[in-house]
Amino acid sequence: MPAILAYLLHLLTAAAMVLAFFVIYTRITPFDEVLLVRQGNQAAAFSLAGALIGFSITLASALLHTADYYQFLGWGIGAMVVQVLVYSVATSLLHMAKDQIEANNKAFGGLLGAISLSIGVINAGCIS
Repeated sequence: MPAILAYLLHLLTAAAMVLAFFVIYTRITPFDEVLLVRQGNQAAAFSLAGALIGFSITLASALLHTADYYQFLGWGIGAMVVQVLVYSVATSLLHMAKDQIEANNKAFGGLLGAISLSIGVINAGCIS
């Protein structure tokens, strides 16, 4: 396959996976991140941004460390599962995520974002 086509295939797949992650993540959370962000809720923005960046770091690692398209796709799907599971575990351990985010507790949103970033970096390292 010509290099430009491989590039486009990987780019479009990665973008589609980020979009899929965004949709899944925003549907599993007990609050409406998009609405809260539109209303200026920084806690929701911190939490969502951390999740997106954490997932994207893992995708970037998969792009760098896999030679096969299907292997990249598999690692990306696995990363999505890991990010969602970590969110679920973290919010159940921390309690009151919905109340804290909706109240615009920036510290709590930052903590959720940092947890997502941390697991994304660790996940990315595991791929390499």
